[in-house]
Amino acid sequence: MEEESLEQRLINEHQQEETSSKRNKGRSFITLPFIIANESFEKVASYGLTTNMIVYLMNDYKMSLAKGQNLLFLWTAAINFLPIVGAFVADSYLGRFLTIGLGSIFSLLGMIMLWMTTIVPEAKTTAGPYALLLSSFLFIAIGAGGVRPCSLAFGADQVDQREYHKNRTILETFFNWYYACGCFSVVIAMTVIVYIQDHWGWAIGFGVPVILMFLSTLFLFLAAPYYVMNQVKRSLFSSLIRVAVVAFRNRKMNVQPLGSSVHQYYLEKDSTVIVPSDKLRCLNKACIIQDRDQDIGPDGMAKNPWTLCTVEEVEELKSLIRVLPIWSTGVIMSIHASQSSFGLLQAESMDRHLGPNFEVPAASFITFSTIVIVVWIPIYDRILLPLASWVYGKPVTLSVKLRMGIGLFCAFMSMLVAGIVENIRRERAIAQGFMDNNGPAVLMSAFWLVPQYIFSGLAEAFNAIGQNEFFYTEMPKSMSSIATCLFGVGMAVANLLASLIFNLVNDITKRGGEESWVSSNVNEGEV
Repeated sequence: MEEESLEQRLINEHQQEETSSKRNKGRSFITLPFIIANESFEKVASYGLTTNMIVYLMNDYKMSLAKGQNLLFLWTAAINFLPIVGAFVADSYLGRFLTIGLGSIFSLLGMIMLWMTTIVPEAKTTAGPYALLLSSFLFIAIGAGGVRPCSLAFGADQVDQREYHKNRTILETFFNWYYACGCFSVVIAMTVIVYIQDHWGWAIGFGVPVILMFLSTLFLFLAAPYYVMNQVKRSLFSSLIRVAVVAFRNRKMNVQPLGSSVHQYYLEKDSTVIVPSDKLRCLNKACIIQDRDQDIGPDGMAKNPWTLCTVEEVEELKSLIRVLPIWSTGVIMSIHASQSSFGLLQAESMDRHLGPNFEVPAASFITFSTIVIVVWIPIYDRILLPLASWVYGKPVTLSVKLRMGIGLFCAFMSMLVAGIVENIRRERAIAQGFMDNNGPAVLMSAFWLVPQYIFSGLAEAFNAIGQNEFFYTEMPKSMSSIATCLFGVGMAVANLLASLIFNLVNDITKRGGEESWVSSNVNEGEV
């Protein structure tokens, strides 16, 4: 009788799991378009503002190139750093949906304040002329900290995760196409929004992103009843800190090999992980039960979480530490991606005509790198990989680390080509006597800048997508939001390093009263 009851219970659990899986799969078709719409509109709005911002600061706020660029470095760093804070908040307290919702509202308020700087003349002439501007930057950065780390992970929550383990290429395809949709949004921002700003003025150019951000927020909340919500178990931040503290306190403990039965490990309820991994064994000391009577209470829980951690908590910290070496390589690539403002000033000084009547906006040239991503991903995913698989007679994929390495090489080529083109451009500017930014364009087509943007786009297509996939697969699902924002944190560090390098070059080269290498006039600067 007991055996029949057990068998029936297992059947019921299996049926419930199948029903839940089908329900979640059905939900995914309903909710994913809303999540993608929220992410896409947010990107169009935010990138539409940041792309042309250096021109707005220099023309309307009369900032020098150095001052304006430093402000943008810090703002971009905040936009890329705050997502790690948002990820911890989402995975530890609020959940991903609520974090995205609050982030969308903050972004909308920040864009409204930035739009107000264009329609309220007093915003630039009062005692605190930068107050409204800096407040808008802060709100937009906080909003990005809520939306960007959670959107990708929240979208993955809507899909049956078991499919990812059946076929690894599904995960690669998911990240590729998600990234392609995001890049397409960036292309729209850097062409349509920038064109509006250049031809219809800042008031309309900043007002359109406000409308788009409102739609982004609206689409997110419209599907609220249908989302699959992630369950928040504990504070990840305090959990990681506790593991480090407990492991340090137990640093003198002798740890036996994992195969021995000497140690007992503290596990979460219904845990599938029985013992910790053999890597970073020093952290295993945090989850070893030394005295069950003193360490474990009658309810089976640790009496003091600051003296004993679970195996799952130990493995979470290990996963974060393991990805840091790979993460650091992306910082170098992101430094060269942080120099978009100089490319804009290059393009402004060159002939941007496409035909006799149409002139391409200077800020739109950076879209060539994004267009490369949008074009390359379908070719790679739908043509090159299937063709290679047909030739070899088995599924062919490039490993994550190989793709990241190719991306780093493309970043190097982008910088090399950019240096060669700038050297030629500046020599022509000097030879033609065009030493004023506001003077005639250098007799050299701005489309000579395209090759460097092509390499830059390939670098991002290989390295950025590879890094995101690597972090997502190497870290546990409880840290999905953190995993998907690590690349952005690397970009934040890169922006700070770029700002440091920029200031060092500026300060060192202007000593003795000489003109700085990073002069506001690009024709007087140095390569």
